[in-house]
Amino acid sequence: MSYERKYAEALSRVIGDELTLDQIEALIEKPKHEAHGDLAFPCFQLAKAYRKAPVMIATDIANDLNDELFTKVEAAGPYVNVFLSRDVVSQEIINTVLDEQADYATHATRNETIVTDFSSPNIAKPFSMGHLRSTVIGNAINQIARKNGYDVVGINHLGDWGTQFGKLMVAYKKWGDEEAVRAHPIAELLKLYVHFHEEAKTRPELEDEGRAWFKKLEDGNEEATELWTWFRDESLKEFQKVYDLLGVEFDSFSGEAFYNDKMDRVVAMLEEKNLLVESEGAMVVSLEDENLPPCLIKKKDGATLYATRDLAAAVYRHETYNFVQANYVVGGEQALHFKQLFSVLRKLGYDFVDGMHHVPFGLILQEGKKMSTRKGRIVLLEEVLKEAIEKAQANIAQKNPELANADDVARMVGVGAVIFHDLKNERINNIEFDLDSMLKFEGETGPYVQYTNARANSLLRKGNYDGSTFTGANDDHTWGVVTMLNAFPHVITRAHERREPSIISRYVLDLAQAFNKYYGHVRVLEEDAGKQSRLALVKAVTIVLTEGLRLIGVQAPEEM
Repeated sequence: MSYERKYAEALSRVIGDELTLDQIEALIEKPKHEAHGDLAFPCFQLAKAYRKAPVMIATDIANDLNDELFTKVEAAGPYVNVFLSRDVVSQEIINTVLDEQADYATHATRNETIVTDFSSPNIAKPFSMGHLRSTVIGNAINQIARKNGYDVVGINHLGDWGTQFGKLMVAYKKWGDEEAVRAHPIAELLKLYVHFHEEAKTRPELEDEGRAWFKKLEDGNEEATELWTWFRDESLKEFQKVYDLLGVEFDSFSGEAFYNDKMDRVVAMLEEKNLLVESEGAMVVSLEDENLPPCLIKKKDGATLYATRDLAAAVYRHETYNFVQANYVVGGEQALHFKQLFSVLRKLGYDFVDGMHHVPFGLILQEGKKMSTRKGRIVLLEEVLKEAIEKAQANIAQKNPELANADDVARMVGVGAVIFHDLKNERINNIEFDLDSMLKFEGETGPYVQYTNARANSLLRKGNYDGSTFTGANDDHTWGVVTMLNAFPHVITRAHERREPSIISRYVLDLAQAFNKYYGHVRVLEEDAGKQSRLALVKAVTIVLTEGLRLIGVQAPEEM
């Protein structure tokens, strides 16, 4: 039970029936200044019932409030401020963390499912830095949802269909080399795709050939299907290398092609409800009543579009997973598409659309510009991660050359630095990419948090921590750590409700700073009767730092 709830219960015994327990708890605040206490209750809402000024009500309540949880109760204008018993509360919080370990702040199972659509690269194209944000934000949102008690389904909605595959087949048939493609699938397929477009500038008939090959694929032609399957499989093998580095997993790789046989049903439903209208030869759903442009369902030639597939996907996913929430972690430039998608689903009478959310995010910038090219080429995510690992290896070799498992630690630090840098920023903001600054061991970086955790683990080893419980303390530095540990359950809830991983990232930074302040002022390893109790606090910090980092996809090495 939270201390806000316990304070609300104590207040309820004094206030009586004027406000419910939930209403009282909802009003409780945390004072801006530590000198004003730990929790505050504003009395404005009681003024009408009591027929008194809030200041007078606060004084009366403060005089009547009595609970062993509080060391001091005082009226501060219209507020009733309480100071929690640091000894009692610190014991409760730290020993709860020690008892529950990684399950601390984990919500009870809800038996409800959340589906998250994220990453979703295009087959036969490089996994570039542009895909990093969707991948790590979506992964963190899923981990946080699971911590909040939900079952989660991660979907990688691959871009694995479209005319580009016909063009790729033409290019491969004319200029491709099977061994080269098998050796370097993405690089070779991209080279072929680029070569096709260069040739098509002077040979426009190639475009017709490309469309013809895609038509073969749509019609189930054996050779076209074999080529498409091969391109897809080889691409997935390459993508998996990146996902393995990032530690990201999916429950489904069903991409655009998966919905080929599921779109006719959606079109039929739209026709049944008289929602399809003709516009310049195409079929659209008018969204004029919602001040949105029409949603294009079928082109003039009868071909279906991205919106048709997403409608079919939404219906299929709800029927398959019965989700209470579906998240689409897709860049902000797709905002209109999702507004249209959700509006059409509402017109079809699907109530589940109320649980569907577009989760937009900003761009990755380099020197203030969109990060899409470097020296005239695409910036490959795998290359960036490998470079980050190499830089981390160099740092470790310089700072701790005797470190065991140095390569594993370098991978955790290098990859973790890239992920943390992305997720420490509110997702809607653009972020500046600078590998050197994000790998620093000081400042607001992943390595800073990881190093703090490793330092804490080192204290546990040096002090021979024996698993003792915490016996309480009331100094300011201990209290700073305790209040941060106490905040973790609330942070978990807020990060989930806002679909905002940066709330977790900022929290672990703040906890790391609070612990380093504690470490700088308290002689943790001093040989006295309180040593094992102090180490119990250190252990609690390692538990929460490790779990907080895990939720955003960052590993926490015990030595660095």
